[in-house]
Amino acid sequence: MKKLIVVLLAAAGAAFAKKKIDEGKTEQALWAEATDTVHKS
Repeated sequence: MKKLIVVLLAAAGAAFAKKKIDEGKTEQALWAEATDTVHKS
């Protein structure tokens, strides 16, 4: 039973970390677009 709880906590932690990483990538993409000095034609 303890192993199941540990596995579930690890899976939840991994899902949370992936969500935070994806949010960071989205935020970085927005900043890159906003601060890009090359104007698109």
